[in-house]
Amino acid sequence: MLELCALRTGLIGPVDLRLKAGEIAMLSGASGAGKSLLLRAIADLDPAAGDVRLEGRSRARIPAPEWRKRVALVPAESGWWAPRVGAHFRDSPDVSAWLAALGLPEALGWEVARLSSGERQRLALVRALQLAPQVLLLDEPTSALDPASVEAAEALIRAEAGRGVAVLMVSHDPAQRARLGRARYRLSAGRLEAEP
Repeated sequence: MLELCALRTGLIGPVDLRLKAGEIAMLSGASGAGKSLLLRAIADLDPAAGDVRLEGRSRARIPAPEWRKRVALVPAESGWWAPRVGAHFRDSPDVSAWLAALGLPEALGWEVARLSSGERQRLALVRALQLAPQVLLLDEPTSALDPASVEAAEALIRAEAGRGVAVLMVSHDPAQRARLGRARYRLSAGRLEAEP
């Protein structure tokens, strides 16, 4: 479904990767190895050479706004542009169900300024899911969560993968990488290596 063909930036690559529909691939590497840069390059937020394909179509042939809906990035620190949480979401049963699954059923009425880092992370995940992406790029989406919230977020990620969404997720937690990903990769010196 998602294919990286010699993708490279000034600091990483070339990177080749194939990610199938419904697959969860985990990405690790030392701080500063370029994991976030790789996700941003895939999402077409930073300049990159090489090719990225979705279902065989080159990213170059898909308008950027459409690409970013189909290949949604959840950064480690999400941006919020309105003072109230609800302004960032569509009113839909899916959004309500996702918020409830993550323990945030009342969050749409909250002010963004009162959100904790963990609440922001969970809400950013739901904000990406409401785009109905085919691919989720997740940059440490559970780093600020308590164990119960991690479990809930992982369950939601698994459920979306079960519906055919491909996931590439950065995590520094070896136990999480083992729980979620059959495919595990490490970025080192700008190169992507498969882990056993």
